[in-house]
Amino acid sequence: MLDRITGFADAPARALMAAIFILSGLGKARAFAATQSYMETFGLPGALLAPTIAFEIGAGFLLVVGLWTRQVALLLAGFSLLTALIFHRDLGDQLQMIMFLKNLAMIGGFLHIAKYGAPGLSLDRLRVARKGV
Repeated sequence: MLDRITGFADAPARALMAAIFILSGLGKARAFAATQSYMETFGLPGALLAPTIAFEIGAGFLLVVGLWTRQVALLLAGFSLLTALIFHRDLGDQLQMIMFLKNLAMIGGFLHIAKYGAPGLSLDRLRVARKGV
C-alpha cells in the first residue's frame, strides 16, 4: 500500500529540490551586476556568473522533468558543496551556519536521487520504457 502512495513521490521531490536552483538562477539574472560584484568579493571571477545562471536553471529544469536525473543530481550535489564551502564558511554567523547546513541537507537529497534516479513520472522512465530495458 505504501508503495502505491509513494510510487510517484519522486516527481514532486525533484521539483522541490530544483525550485531553489531555478529561482536562484532567475534571481541572479535579474540582478546580474550586483550578483557579479558579490561573487567577486569572494575571489571568484565575475565571468563565471553567466555559466552559473545557465547551470542552475538548466540543471533545475532537467531535474524537474527527470532527464539524466542521476548525473544531474551528482552535479547539483557538487555545486551545493562548492557553494557551501565558498559562500557559507563563516560558521560563527548563525545565518551562514544555517545556509551551510541547508546545503549539506540538499547534498544528502541529491545523493539519494543520484542513487535511485527518477523511477516515477520522468523522462528517464519513459526512455527506459521505450528501450524495453
